[in-house]
Amino acid sequence: MAKSSLLTPDDHALLLIDHQYLQLLALRSHPNETIVNNTTFLAKAARLFEVPTLLTTAFAERQALFEEVQAVFPEQTPIDRTGLNSWDDPRVLDWVRKTGKKKLVMAGLWTEVCLSMPVIDALGDGYEVYIVTDASGGGTSESHERGVQRMVQAGAQPLTTIAYVSELQRDWARPTADGVAKLFAEHGGGFGQGLRWEWQLLDLKEGTR
Repeated sequence: MAKSSLLTPDDHALLLIDHQYLQLLALRSHPNETIVNNTTFLAKAARLFEVPTLLTTAFAERQALFEEVQAVFPEQTPIDRTGLNSWDDPRVLDWVRKTGKKKLVMAGLWTEVCLSMPVIDALGDGYEVYIVTDASGGGTSESHERGVQRMVQAGAQPLTTIAYVSELQRDWARPTADGVAKLFAEHGGGFGQGLRWEWQLLDLKEGTR
């Protein structure tokens, strides 16, 4: 049987790049609340599955990381840069090398600049890179799409937040199932609402016994 190329919790590291308020305010490719929700979902899933995760910012004294994302990793001070390309920062490269992972999952704002640059450079350095497109966003829909297209043409593999979380869970018999279900209930849109309704029905059924 051929080796699967699907992600597992222990074979990759996650980089969340510049999920900050100024970038969010200038976002036009997605609704702001969608990016905040999906990035928070992504961060919480990484924490649940114990995936090494790095947070980065640019000019943090002017704008903080999303409060919801920072709250997932309260012990971590994001690497703060002045350069647009986080792959140019020795601290980022040192962190990546120390993880020992050759697969990297990345999301960031904006797609066409601060995500595309490190993704393309990481691919050039021999890493296998996955991009979470719905936890990333651009200044326009076109710039986001062109950024994604450019990264995919360079060799990056695109996926969505729900696809990422589902790929790590893979089997509901795994011990993280309850935690993942709670994340879906909180951040998973229609499926999450369905879970809440099912739990409500189960509670009502229990109450009739």
